[in-house]
Parts: sequence; C-alpha cells; structure tokens
Amino acid sequence: MDDIVLAAMAKWPNVPHCYGWLALDARGNWRMRDERAQALNLPGDLIRNSTLQGFINRNYLCDENGNWYFQNGPQKVYVDLAATPYIAQILPDQTWRLHTGQIMPPATRVWMLDDGNIVCQADQYLCQLDDRDIGLFLDTLIENQQTLPEQRLLDFMEASAEIALEFTITARVADREIKLEKSDLIRLMRDAAYCQQPRLNSLRYSLA
Repeated sequence: MDDIVLAAMAKWPNVPHCYGWLALDARGNWRMRDERAQALNLPGDLIRNSTLQGFINRNYLCDENGNWYFQNGPQKVYVDLAATPYIAQILPDQTWRLHTGQIMPPATRVWMLDDGNIVCQADQYLCQLDDRDIGLFLDTLIENQQTLPEQRLLDFMEASAEIALEFTITARVADREIKLEKSDLIRLMRDAAYCQQPRLNSLRYSLA
C-alpha cells in the first residue's frame, strides 16, 4: 500500500465506504460505474489513465469478509468482480501475468469452468484467464503424453466435475504441468470465501 494512502487512513479513519462504483471486468480492466451504469447494470467506462491504473493496482486488497476493495486514500472503494479477484494473461514466454502487473507465482491447481473459462490457483491468487488467451492454454493440453484430441476435449467439457476426475488431462501453466479439473465460478469463489459484489450489510460470500 502506498505511504500516502497509509497517512490518509491515519488522518481520516472514519470515512464511509463506497460501493458499486468500481468494477474489474473479465479481461482485467478497471471500470468506473456511475449512477446510470449501476441503474442499467452496464459494465461502466474503462479507466484508461495508466497512473490511476497503477494506483488502484498497488492499493487493491481484500478485507476480512472476502470483499475486494481499492484503498483510495482514507476511503475503501469496494470492487464488483465480473469473475475472480485477479485476471491473468499469457505472455510470449508462456509466463502468466496478473492484471495488477505481477508475474503469477507457480500454479497449484487449474480448472475449466462450465462456460469454458479457465481459472487457476497460484499461492494466494485466484485468477481467471483472459478469454483471448484460452486458445493458447488449450494448445498445451495433453493426455497420456499425447496432444489432446478435439473430441476428448469436448467430452471433458461436457462431463460433470465428478466424472472429470476420471480424465488424466494435464495443462501447462507457465513452467508447470498441472492436472486439469472441472468446476464453476460460484463454487470456487465460495470455497475461497470471496464476494463478487460487495454491498453495505451484504452477507458474507454473497455472489452476483
């Protein structure tokens, strides 16, 4: 967290929190959601200023109830999540970079969701892969040391999470080979005790 933010928090400790005005979309973009966007359930305007993006990224945190927020000086600005708290992209050298600019730590688990999206657990980071990089990810899938046939992938996609455990498909995430699992976003967020849409007096783990 920036020193200027810590100083502001100490000087003004009781500033009311802000809800609904900031969102993180499924491609890792920060979006500002004014009253009209909130009323019409619109995604909001992209924040394009690189200085502001960096400020948000450095001061992006999670509270004790699993709500993610941007500490804007003395005020917590809670974030609506379109997917997971972090979004990852695959770089040309095959490393995964988080939307905050950090290189993702070594992955431990990776899931394909029911909608075809990919989610990875790496240390404390739960991150969904930018959908524009799913093709690159699928190209790494193997089973029994062979490139995964298209029909086998379709069978996996149609399988339940329980049946998918019988498959032995692995994916390459950065420099690791990891068994591919099936799940859904609601389950993963609930297991992590994260909230997608924080609101004043909202129940813990509530989802959009």
